Amino acid sequence: MGGTPATRKQTESGPRLVDRYDALLLDLDGTVFRGGEPVGDARATLSRARAAGVALRYVTNNASRAPEDVAAHLRGLGFDAEIAEVSTSAQAGAAVLAAKLEPGTEVLVVGSAALRTEVEQVGLRPVAAAEAESPANFTAVIQGHSVATAWPDLAAACEAIRAGAWWVACNLDPTVPTERGLLPGNGSMVAALRAATGRGPDLAGKPRSPLFEQAASGLGAVRPLVVGDRLDTDIEGAVNSSMDSLLVLSGVTDPAGLLAADPIHRPVFLATDLGAVFDDAEELRIIEQDRWEIRAVEGGLTVRALDTARESDGPPLDLLRALCAAWWSASAVGALPLVWAHDEMSDTSVRALGLGVMAEY
Repeated sequence: MGGTPATRKQTESGPRLVDRYDALLLDLDGTVFRGGEPVGDARATLSRARAAGVALRYVTNNASRAPEDVAAHLRGLGFDAEIAEVSTSAQAGAAVLAAKLEPGTEVLVVGSAALRTEVEQVGLRPVAAAEAESPANFTAVIQGHSVATAWPDLAAACEAIRAGAWWVACNLDPTVPTERGLLPGNGSMVAALRAATGRGPDLAGKPRSPLFEQAASGLGAVRPLVVGDRLDTDIEGAVNSSMDSLLVLSGVTDPAGLLAADPIHRPVFLATDLGAVFDDAEELRIIEQDRWEIRAVEGGLTVRALDTARESDGPPLDLLRALCAAWWSASAVGALPLVWAHDEMSDTSVRALGLGVMAEY
């Protein structure tokens, strides 16, 4: 798949987060851009990273759009994005098929023209589900989102899957954002086939590892960092792929959701947005913080400020990192703890994170 390869020599000695990795695997909506605008200084940040020899890969679960369309959208927002720097779940799904099927094998495709193109590019023969004459004879089915998916497509796939075809889904996103709000996505269509066949698909996209592994290998990256805003896709995908991750709070995840995260949804680093990749790595790491004394007690955490002279500029993410470190060490199961504050600064800071707090001072 190409792309500008990772060129820097990796060590663990650099102070900045970006110094420790040779590639950034970047989620899009909520991380690089939000709606129709870049997030913060994302454009300048990624230009800086590229100049420093860090390879970039834009990783999307969207299987309906071709890489060139994704790159064009990014360029329209002012990013210097190449087609080869885009990794989609359609590409991952096609690669999963190609790894096990003989070249030239016919594959029943439920999805967009972009998905059919990806299947063809790995040496297989895509057949649109609605055009299949004998669905039960297919060896494999691949399913990705398309606004044109209709009952005949699902019916053909149902026949093939019931007859024993290998079923690969590009993603399981239940909804897609539109100008009309959230509408059914590929996950909803997969659910219909699951209900009709009693079977489930193999997953290629987030949060499974194929998409992340393909993105990293295409860059020749040895030590990639996953950057994203969703716990259940970006961070879980990083954990499944044995990659470090940075959670940014510029998208859908809030402090309460992070604090209550299950082990598979727990990132290594936390920041407000993508620009933090040039900050000190250890300041971003989710570990104990010298400014706060936090203790795990039954059902929750106690908080005491050790440095009352320092003021936070914005939400006190150092406190959130410390809360997460303490609670995750004490709780193997995701749950939101009660928090008891032992001084006014702790009380104010916990509330600034949008967390509930009980005062004990």
